[in-house]
Amino acid sequence: MYATQAMTQLVPLAQELDENKVTPGVLGFIVFAVMAGGVWLLMKSMTRHMGRVDFEEAPEPQPKATAGQQRATPGGK
Repeated sequence: MYATQAMTQLVPLAQELDENKVTPGVLGFIVFAVMAGGVWLLMKSMTRHMGRVDFEEAPEPQPKATAGQQRATPGGK
């Protein structure tokens, strides 16, 4: 059966539907539910991975000494 023949057989079925009312139906709900479940699983995984991160903040850099100032050396020289 050709695609054009299949479409001509489906056209009368489409005219029986209310043309002013469009709803997502069950398929739309299923797709939305699967996407919401996927996002929930990704957020759960991200929370678990972020809990494993051991982050230590780097110390603040020391200000540079100007020409008039001398830096103190650890040996006291």
